[in-house]
Amino acid sequence: MTQYDRIRMLWPDHLGIARGKYLPTHLAERGTGHCVTTFGIGYDRSLTPAPGSYLLEGLRDVVARYDPDDLHQGWEDDTTGVVVGHLDFEGEPYPYAPRFALQQAVAAWEAQGYSPRIGLELEAYVIEPDGKGGWQPWSTPRSFVYGTGRSADPTGLIDEIMRTAWKCGFRLESINAEYDEGQFELTLEHDTALRAADDAFLFRVLAREVALSRGLDLTFLGKPFPGISGSGVHVNMSLTDADGNNAFADPAAEGGISALARQCIGGLCQHHQALTAICAPTVNAYRRLQAGELSGYWANWGFDHRMSANRVPEARGSGTRIESRVADGAVNTHLGVAAVLQAALLGVTGDVACPPPETGDGFESATHTTVCAPPNLLAALEALSADTDFVAALGNDVCENFIANKTAEWERYVASEDAMGDDARLVRESPSGSVVSHWELNEYLMYH
Repeated sequence: MTQYDRIRMLWPDHLGIARGKYLPTHLAERGTGHCVTTFGIGYDRSLTPAPGSYLLEGLRDVVARYDPDDLHQGWEDDTTGVVVGHLDFEGEPYPYAPRFALQQAVAAWEAQGYSPRIGLELEAYVIEPDGKGGWQPWSTPRSFVYGTGRSADPTGLIDEIMRTAWKCGFRLESINAEYDEGQFELTLEHDTALRAADDAFLFRVLAREVALSRGLDLTFLGKPFPGISGSGVHVNMSLTDADGNNAFADPAAEGGISALARQCIGGLCQHHQALTAICAPTVNAYRRLQAGELSGYWANWGFDHRMSANRVPEARGSGTRIESRVADGAVNTHLGVAAVLQAALLGVTGDVACPPPETGDGFESATHTTVCAPPNLLAALEALSADTDFVAALGNDVCENFIANKTAEWERYVASEDAMGDDARLVRESPSGSVVSHWELNEYLMYH
């Protein structure tokens, strides 16, 4: 650590925003305080007395600390180290913190004798100023899905992001142009669950800051623009047993996947609607979560089937995994991974039957279920509150804070001019992918 003269310690708040401080190296290891009422701040800087925010109890402090072994080379300069911190309150882990929820999910799986492994695929749009005070998709008219080189990346922005990430120790697996103009997929290698979430959290900050340095930006928001593709986050999950083997692989079983994998799939399908609230945590997210949008809409699964919420890709043996496709780019990375792990674990502890795999096209209907994502954020929050087993598994504290803050967010939307008018009921109750309101862009775009 002696090569750094300062440490940029960041941590994910309840919205997944990277909060933190720059600290001189000689003081960094003692930790630093932050007002805990950060966990009651909305995107618009309004304050909600959410559980754990202590807004009405003196706006107290949490203390952020870090493990020196987790330090990365910073991307700002060679003498800045960057790290994800953990939060303590009164000498104990702060139970409302998303990163603590993920640590608890990992511990729950370890108690079963397994170590979770996670790989994250991120989708995002490069955006540029539109000349009117707003933003528009980056103009890359020669791009195409799976495009590489200057047709997709005419100025070398994505090259710079990729090489900067490597320099800082982030293990990128691949980057390519996605379906629509200016959209990219950025995939990190799989790792232990906490390291994977930490690295994805930091990588998103890195990528946006590299873009901002060029007068551009990078948005992971689920549906920033009407009429074109949304952006998702795919959570690839596997489990390693005590002997280091992939516990989802079973060559002798049907489809080459183990009974354990099928129980996990059963849990993910059974808790689909509650999981959606955590993985699609904004008003905007439900413009993407529509039938036919390759977005994890149905509570189903399939072998190498991209219209399923839970896809089992073709790889077997050590590569056997379940890909949860529900989350969008505004997901709180740590909380979203924790939610996937806990829903899967409930399938094991509850011995949940795995439904048959999807065999239809999966666009307007699913073969074996009528259960789908809730129609909007409020309905998703209601589904989360009703799924008491899932809430208890993920953590009552973190869920209570999430529900309080997100309910306030929904109420701000409903009170906005964009949610009023002749079509207000339709806009609120069943958001269309053909509309993105000014309120959503003002609320979310600069943060996701």
